[in-house]
Amino acid sequence: MSKERPSASSGDSAAEQVKQALNHLMPDLARFWALPLEDYAYSVYEDRARGRCSIRDDAMIRFRTFVSRVALRAGASEDDAEQASRQIASSPVMQTGPHCHLLIEPDAFYTHLFSVLGLTANAHRWHICYGSSTVKFIEKSKKGPGWLRLDGEAVNVFGLPRSRMDPYSVCGFNGPYRFTLAGQNGGEPANAAAARLKAILPDTDFPSAAEAIKAANQTLWQRSFPQSLRLLQFDDIDVADLVAEHFEDPASWLSARFAGDGLFAESVLRALDQLNTGPWEGWVRQTTNFFWGLEEGRIFPLRLQAGVLSGGSSSICMKFDPANIASLLRQRKLVPNLLMTFLVTSILPGVRVLGGCRQTVYYPLMRHLVATALESLGDRDLLDALRADERPGMWGHRVLRPRESSPFMEIEENGAALEVAARYGAHSLEVAAGDLASFTGDPTWAELSAHIRAEAIHPASAEWQWA
Repeated sequence: MSKERPSASSGDSAAEQVKQALNHLMPDLARFWALPLEDYAYSVYEDRARGRCSIRDDAMIRFRTFVSRVALRAGASEDDAEQASRQIASSPVMQTGPHCHLLIEPDAFYTHLFSVLGLTANAHRWHICYGSSTVKFIEKSKKGPGWLRLDGEAVNVFGLPRSRMDPYSVCGFNGPYRFTLAGQNGGEPANAAAARLKAILPDTDFPSAAEAIKAANQTLWQRSFPQSLRLLQFDDIDVADLVAEHFEDPASWLSARFAGDGLFAESVLRALDQLNTGPWEGWVRQTTNFFWGLEEGRIFPLRLQAGVLSGGSSSICMKFDPANIASLLRQRKLVPNLLMTFLVTSILPGVRVLGGCRQTVYYPLMRHLVATALESLGDRDLLDALRADERPGMWGHRVLRPRESSPFMEIEENGAALEVAARYGAHSLEVAAGDLASFTGDPTWAELSAHIRAEAIHPASAEWQWA
């Protein structure tokens, strides 16, 4: 267990600048720095105002059905799946910070512990979380879904050579994938801790790394948390089916307004172009337009021009209409990008999302893009519902950052993860958050802080009113 550390205000000035920027953009946060972490965790999961309209109600019904289906697929009973569905409707909050990582990867583990503090304080039973799987196996040197550190050693989760990791996405169906937890040279588990973990994880083949990770996380969760607290996790491939269901129904808002005539989608892209000419440049990246192409385990960007979605030299060149989109989603040739994912899981149904240093900024800007397009097309009901949302996105990833962290050891030594969470929860938010390294190490955040000091960015700006 890490020891109490000096407050950020007496240490690193970069961390203090981040705190000032966070307080400036999120005034609700300022009062929590000196309070116990568990108080802030309670706050991010407590009920807040949420706008209502017929479009939003329809999207929530679809999302509830989706949540129930994911729960059933993970082994829940019909009663438990219905309970998860009711929870997301009555208390619409989900964790969206960690990528599709093993539960015991430090960035993921301590974020999940933070969520557990908030869930138990609000008497919720289901931990509902989205993990992006349109990511590579290696995100940094020996770090990412394909790597894990155990006993100070880099462990190759699936025993893959670099040629099988560098070009491929975790969501790709180019398996089989099997947990090996090999050393850097392959072969047997890297060390004793890796051998113990391998004995716990599922001993079977999976069609994708994402499916393997989700199955492993269910096993790890059930060993570490009481049956009264359940894990519901989904990734981009799961969301692809939810998006397809919207587009397959001519009565849905997404089918009637987003695609087809292209007016809404093109309005969003125009608003994005405009956003990237000002001080918010780079926060919502134009890497792909609404969807990724997926082929042989690799994702590639697509562009929407003149009502046609295409990917350069790829086989995808299609009219951008609901039927085509739904068909390619079902065939796993398209995967929703982050904006599309947040549209169907959060913006349309009205679900609060908890994210990290980047998401706390780009998510309100995504809502701004949607609102700008709605206003240009005169969709007042949904626009008014968005405007009524209170704290639709909050900082909820990498909030708890122990200086020395070994999640697998913490689980082995303590067994009861709730007890571990409770001890961290007693620390102040300022101490628990530590040096705010995910913020201070990000040059985009340094630019943001400079813009705030220069008063080029402020909470009253047109873009930030959707935070």
